[in-house]
Formats: sequence, structure tokens, C-alpha cells
Amino acid sequence: MELTLSDQVLLATFVVTVILGAVANKTNFCTMGAVSDLVNMGDTGRMRAWVFAMAIALVGVMLLEAVVGGSLDSTLPPYRTPAFAWARYVVGGILFGIGMTLGSGCGNKTLIRLGGGNLKSIVMLLVIGFFAYLMTKTDFYGIVFYPWVKATTIDLAKYGISYQDIGAIIASRVSIIDIAQTRLIVGGVVAVLLLWLVFRSADFRSSGDNILGGAVVGLAVVAGWYITGGPLGQAWIEEAEWLDDRPINVAVQSFTFINPMGETLVYVKEGFNPLLLSFGVVALFGVIVGSLAYSLVARKFRIEWFSSFRDFIVHVIGGALMGIGGVLAMGCTIGQGITGVSTLSLGSVLAFGSIVLGSAMTMKFQYYKMLYEAEATFGKVLVTSLVDLHLLPAGMRKLEAL
Repeated sequence: MELTLSDQVLLATFVVTVILGAVANKTNFCTMGAVSDLVNMGDTGRMRAWVFAMAIALVGVMLLEAVVGGSLDSTLPPYRTPAFAWARYVVGGILFGIGMTLGSGCGNKTLIRLGGGNLKSIVMLLVIGFFAYLMTKTDFYGIVFYPWVKATTIDLAKYGISYQDIGAIIASRVSIIDIAQTRLIVGGVVAVLLLWLVFRSADFRSSGDNILGGAVVGLAVVAGWYITGGPLGQAWIEEAEWLDDRPINVAVQSFTFINPMGETLVYVKEGFNPLLLSFGVVALFGVIVGSLAYSLVARKFRIEWFSSFRDFIVHVIGGALMGIGGVLAMGCTIGQGITGVSTLSLGSVLAFGSIVLGSAMTMKFQYYKMLYEAEATFGKVLVTSLVDLHLLPAGMRKLEAL
């Protein structure tokens, strides 16, 4: 039986994400864990692994566009769109950062834990998926978010800027070289800088798991771009344009995990309609299968459940914020923090920073509430957290760390 172009794309996607899921489980690659290690212990190992993945993905995008001939100017989601919705990236990123901290991990980590036997992740998957569905398939986004998102969006095209990636922005102001050349130069400089920041740490250089985790996640994102934006992907997109029953989300894209959770709920609800089996849905299943396979082989499969009703409620709130925030920010820690950053999108960089900020502030909030309980009012905790994160002067501190 000959595989269709769609079958080939989805099969390749599944294989890549099975590897991604297995390696992420094995190396404990976790973006929330990276923030937690940095904020609570000053350990930069997993944060460097995250940044290493960004650098790998960025180099891959440079090669794809310069050598293979693919283009990421029109993607799903539209990372390089000239509509720079800065408030959307900031608010969505902060909400997602808060949510992933309350929910004990981002969307990708939820899938990894599910494959490892964590039954809490089933609840998280359903909650995140429901709110992602609410944001994309109902009027909720239009009523609650669209008015102020539209009001705060800057149309870069009015200023002669075709795309919001850093290379295109610089090229629009420096007319000596074209956009493609500028992207190569800027991408090369950024990649070298990121790799220097990562490998200047002797601890990181000696950590096989962090190097492996960052490398595989970064390469997986590159593979996603190549599968959908390379020769196979281009043929897949062209073929779909002529189909009467066109599958959903046929476009150049790579990995992100929040919106696909909503798509997965729709796919199941509609009786596993093959037209609804998208790149994102297959990626979601692939990560779970890969994590499950590693858990069984390594004998690390463990059934886990909520420790209390309060633990359940906190996780549900976290899942809701991730579903809303992930769609609002147009991506998660992987979707914006690696996939989006690999395109040098200014919005992705902003979303990445906002996710880290939201997560770090939540960790600080939990820390001071635990220490001071009732004395730690919201205002005092907020100000002290911002002081701890060096965003406010030390003289404004309201609570002392113990």
C-alpha cells in the first residue's frame, strides 16, 4: 500500500516525536524545571539546555532557508507576521508561566508525565485542551481578548517592515543587504552568542543529559520545520489545495503543544475523523508514546495521582491558565520558546521572556506565602518578588528571604 503525502508527513512527525518524548523523559528536559532550578537553587543546567535547544533550532532554520530553499515567512502559527501583538505575547506568556508552575509543568511535560504513568496529566490534558478549544473554537477569545489585542497591535507594514523577525526588521533599516542575507548574519551572530552562553559553563559541558536533551529537542524542532517546509512539506501543501476534503492545518509548522491539545479533543469527539488528524495531534500522541516506551524500558513507569483535593484544584487552575495563555501567546515553552525563537520572531522572544517571568514570579509568590502566610499580602509578595528578580530597587523590599 502506497503512502499518501499526508501519510508520509504524519508518519515522519510521529517518528520524530516518539524520539523527542523518549529523550525528554530520559534527560528530564523540563522548561518549568529549568526556571525552578534557576530561581530556587541558582542552578543553570536545565536553563542552558533550553537555550541550547533554541540555538540548535535557530541554526537549523538558517540552513533550511539558505540551503534547502524552504521559507518560514508564512507558518502556523504566523511567527513572522507583521502584526506585532505585543500585549498578546506578554499577557499570554505571563498567564502561561503562572499556569505551568501551578500545573507542575508545561504542555510538553504534561505529555511526558502522562507517558510515565502520571494520571494527573490526564486531567491536565483535558483541562488544557478544553480551554484551548474554548479560545479557538468559540466566541470566548473574541469577547474577552480580541478588542484589546486589536487595539494594542502594531502594524509593522505601516513602517515598511514586512515581517517581525529581527533579521527583517534590521534589513528594513539597513538597505545595503537583502532580508535573506540579513537573517543569515543576525541568525549566525545570535546562534554563536547563545552557544557561548551555554557552553561557558563547565557544569553544563560535563552534563550528558542536559546536552542530549537540548540537542534532541532542538533537532526535533528543526525536523518539524523540514518535514512541513522542505520538499515533502511543499508537495503536501500543494496537494492539499486541490483536495475537496482538505485535512486541517496543512501548513509549514513545527512543534507546539497547547492548541493541539484542543485539536485532540475535537479529533476524539468527532470519532477519530482522519481529516482532523493534524500535525499537532500526531505530535502529541508521539510524545506520549515515546515517553511511555522509555518509562517501560527503564522501569520508571509509576502511577501517580493528586495528593489532595487542594492539589487537584491548583492543577486545574494551572491547566486553565495554560490553555488560555498558550493560545493567547500563540505558543508554549516549546512552541514560542524554541520553535518561535528559531525564526527570530520578536514576538516569540517577548513571549519566551514573559513565560519565564510569570513562572518565576509564581515561584517567588509561593515561597513568600509559605514563609509568612497571612502577613504576606499580595502587594508585599509582588513587590518583593520583583525585587528578587532585579526588576525593582532593593530598597523597595517588603519581605526578607529566610
